Amino acid sequence: MSDTDAAEGLSFDFAATAPDLRYKLLTGLVVPRPIAWVTTRSTAGVVNAAPFSFFNVFAQEPPLLVLGIDTRSDGSPKDTLVNIRETRAFVVHLPDEATAKAMNDTAMDFPGAEGEPEALGLALVPGTHGPVPRLRDAPVAMECRQVTTLNFGPRRDLVLGEVLALHTRPGILDAGTLRTNYEVYQPIARLGGTLYAHLNDRFSMERETYEAFKARGGKDGT
Repeated sequence: MSDTDAAEGLSFDFAATAPDLRYKLLTGLVVPRPIAWVTTRSTAGVVNAAPFSFFNVFAQEPPLLVLGIDTRSDGSPKDTLVNIRETRAFVVHLPDEATAKAMNDTAMDFPGAEGEPEALGLALVPGTHGPVPRLRDAPVAMECRQVTTLNFGPRRDLVLGEVLALHTRPGILDAGTLRTNYEVYQPIARLGGTLYAHLNDRFSMERETYEAFKARGGKDGT
């Protein structure tokens, strides 16, 4: 499993490491990860909701995000991926402490014909830029269209989406400055296993200019 003794730290050759162990290592160490709580609509009209933590924003011009979707345990594609392929539309929500349980509940393995929002009593709001509704109680929602989906083997697809519209709960953004109020916005993040993190312990660091760095002799300022 490891190329070095535990007293010196552990190293892993991923070519010789089983995928499930790679997953354990990556999700336990690449933390905290933002959570994409995604709604889609099937061609039959069923609204699906599911969380994914292989996710992040990718660019602002054009406004892009990337979403990694694994298969089900039996190798079949998840409803989210099927629906995105068929409709090219989806909504990414960012869950917070208030919606954490609902987000976790939507991770249950519901059958494709049964939509999680309806089964769990989650209120929906019609989309403004597409056919997929958003979750009313989520603090942030991004309506997206699929730009492309890249397949990397039998278990992993990466969906690249363009953000068409952004919606926030009242109080999260200052109407004048558009700065985020982190006293109001309490996002959660994914750690490894069943662990999640609160993101309310924050600190600030100002970025020094190169000119200022050289003016004081190019030494560490700590």
